[in-house]
Amino acid sequence: MTKKKFRKKGAAAGKDGQHGTYWMYGLHACVAALDNPEREVLRIAAVPDIAEQLVLIEGRPQVEVVDTLAIADRVPPDAVHQGLAVQVKPLTPYSIEDIAHDDRPIVFLDQVTDPHNVGAILRSAAAFDAAGVVITKDHAPKEGAVMAKSASGGLDLVPLVQVINLAKAMDLTKEAGYWIAGMDGGADKQLHEAGLGRKTALVMGAEGKGMRRLTEERCDLLVKLPIHEQMESLNVSNAAAIALYELSRAA
Repeated sequence: MTKKKFRKKGAAAGKDGQHGTYWMYGLHACVAALDNPEREVLRIAAVPDIAEQLVLIEGRPQVEVVDTLAIADRVPPDAVHQGLAVQVKPLTPYSIEDIAHDDRPIVFLDQVTDPHNVGAILRSAAAFDAAGVVITKDHAPKEGAVMAKSASGGLDLVPLVQVINLAKAMDLTKEAGYWIAGMDGGADKQLHEAGLGRKTALVMGAEGKGMRRLTEERCDLLVKLPIHEQMESLNVSNAAAIALYELSRAA
C-alpha cells in the first residue's frame, strides 16, 4: 500500500472533544489518517491481506488482524469499510490565521450541514491543492466517520478550520490579500470570466438557503458556474469541485 506524503503544517495533535473518538473506515481515509503524524490513533483493525500491506509510522498501535465481521461490528451498518477500520481522536481544528497567509484557494462553507458534502468538498480541496476548508463552529457537522469516508483521505490532507464568526474570518482573509468570490446562481458573471487567480476564497452557501446576507455582503464579487438553464443548481460539493478546478487552471 503506497504511503502518502503528509502535507499539513502547524496543527497540534488531536485531543478528545465533545464528540469523542470514532472508528474511521475505508482504505483511503484510514491510510491518510495513519500517515498523518498529527492524528492520534488508538486502534487499528484490518483483515489479513490489508494488514500485511500497512506501513505504519512510529508510535502507531499494533494492527489487530480480524475478519470482516469484526470490522463491521465497529462501523455503521452497510458501511463500505474495505477491510480496514481505525479508531481515532478528532484532529484539533485549525484557525483561520493558519491558512490565510497562503497563495492557494480557500473554501468557506456558510452553514453547510451535511457531513457527506463537507467530506466531498475536502476531497476536492485535496485534489486541487486548496489551502483549507472553513466551516462554522455551529450549524456545521462535527468531524466523524461519514465526513472522513466522504473525504477519502482529504480530512487528513487539507486543514479544516472552524470559526465562530464566518464574516470576521472572511475579513481577515481579505486583509491577507485574498479575493472573496461568492458562488451564486443568480450572479451576472461566470467564474471563468472573473479573471481570478489562485489566491481566491470561494464562498459556498447552504443548499436551499444559499449564503446568508452578512456573508454575501463580505464578498468582493458574486460569480456563477455555466450550467444549462434546464437545471437550476448543482449540489454544493459538485459546485465546489468545479469551481476549484477552474481556479486550478489559473496556476
